[in-house]
Amino acid sequence: MWEMDYESAANHWLLKDKESVHMEKAALEEKIVSFIKGHNTCALATASSEMVRNTPIEYNYVDGDFYFFSEGGLKFKGLKENKNVGLAIFESYGGFGQLKSLQVEGIAGMVEPFSDEYLKIMEHKKIPVDVMKKLPEPMNLIKVVATSYDYLDSDLKKDGFGSRQHMEVAR
Repeated sequence: MWEMDYESAANHWLLKDKESVHMEKAALEEKIVSFIKGHNTCALATASSEMVRNTPIEYNYVDGDFYFFSEGGLKFKGLKENKNVGLAIFESYGGFGQLKSLQVEGIAGMVEPFSDEYLKIMEHKKIPVDVMKKLPEPMNLIKVVATSYDYLDSDLKKDGFGSRQHMEVAR
């Protein structure tokens, strides 16, 4: 009877990464930020002990952090119990030689409505304060501070680098 070797599958990219040619951190960070700024939508994954939720959502990338305005939804059940989240930003699949995506692991927190930080993100999105104050309840603002990035770009091979690059974020 066949048995899946989950450990081996989980370690696949970790082992490949050891043999891969890595970019300098500053150059990789520049590529990552450019990719983030070139998009505005991601899949935000949250989880609790009872459920997993993966929400397509618009993000705002401000001062190195991700922000999400949201009325509500099941993602908040996960966020209440587990602050660890995952984000995925990606291009449409065009074949193995055209892969381009970013996976982000991070820690989520909630921003207090109408705090200085909340107002800064409203200004970034050009949301008038009076419009937000007219809502029955202000929008929830989720902040995600990245802890690591996994950037996949087939074009990196043309420059002699591995197509997958990993970067831990020190804060």
